[in-house]
Amino acid sequence: MEEVAYVSYYFHWDLDRVLELEHPDRIRFVEEIASINRRMSEGN
Repeated sequence: MEEVAYVSYYFHWDLDRVLELEHPDRIRFVEEIASINRRMSEGN
């Protein structure tokens, strides 16, 4: 549920939309969001 909440929070998607994603796709979104957040916090 943590990955679902994470993707929902950052993309403002509803639960159904996030749950429609295959698990590997959700993981990829989580990784990409985390990467963007790291770059932003580093000022890049």
